Amino acid sequence: MFYFLLLEKVTSETVKNRTVLTEFYLETFNLSTKGQLVVFIGALLMYLLAVLGNVTIVTLVSLVSQLQTPMYLFLCSLSVQDIMYVSAILPKLLAITITGDTSITFSGCITQIFLYTFCIDTEFFLLTSMAYDRYVAICIPLHYPLIMSKTVCALLITVSWFGGFLNAFAITMIVSHLTFCNKQKINNFFCDFIILLKLSSSNITYIMTLLVPLEGTILGMLPFTLIMISYIYIISTILKIRSSSRRLKTFSSCSSHLTVVVLFCGTCIGLNLKPKSGNSLEIDKVLSIIYTGVVPMVNPLVYSLRNKEVLGAMKSVLKRMT
Repeated sequence: MFYFLLLEKVTSETVKNRTVLTEFYLETFNLSTKGQLVVFIGALLMYLLAVLGNVTIVTLVSLVSQLQTPMYLFLCSLSVQDIMYVSAILPKLLAITITGDTSITFSGCITQIFLYTFCIDTEFFLLTSMAYDRYVAICIPLHYPLIMSKTVCALLITVSWFGGFLNAFAITMIVSHLTFCNKQKINNFFCDFIILLKLSSSNITYIMTLLVPLEGTILGMLPFTLIMISYIYIISTILKIRSSSRRLKTFSSCSSHLTVVVLFCGTCIGLNLKPKSGNSLEIDKVLSIIYTGVVPMVNPLVYSLRNKEVLGAMKSVLKRMT
């Protein structure tokens, strides 16, 4: 990645002129006291539902052998990532709204940036792997056991997590070596990498401000394009099925994944492609809360409420406990 090439230039800047900041200040939603209370209640519900739902998915896949197939192993990995995701962002937002203390330490900011980038990239890659899984299952079902073996499934999951980690590590290293003046306010409810670049006084920030959104868009658009190509083949295969009941049953096996893709990828890519302006910052925050809070909360609900196998496994586990 080009980040590693830029990192050497960042670290070579004069350390003597660097201003070391111990903390930043997050500017959350510009609302009244009642509005802040609504944000707190909403964020708390999103966090609790996201954690509870995703922990339930992980538990079911771990305990029920019938769910230990490639599709559910991908879903389990996605749930682990979602738990990390919401835990990196929402607890800080809750603390700000209830205490009014908007400060965040530099190390805390770096941690948020790493987990945020890591989880976003990993989710894109996992959703792409899940789309490939559905393509193989629907378009070439006779070869599914051979193509989507446990080894291939483990490899795809490992590549997804490692790819997300590599990009997040590079970005985090760059941020940790940036220099800052007296500007400490971040106009978002979490540490936004792009905003930090604009606040920095490093010489490299101009080119980084141009390249990072481009790289982020490519990392988003490439997986999204691969997912759409998979679904073109999937829908084409489904339309060839003569029985309407079979068509509906086949499409239902991938409808949950498609719902999550549209919600997550649509929001992320739309936020990156939307023109930036001072008046759009509040809109950016709303879009950000959708994929940092709403999507991790909705994922387990979509996959459980619309999936008979998950519901059956849930009933089976509950019977064992009673």
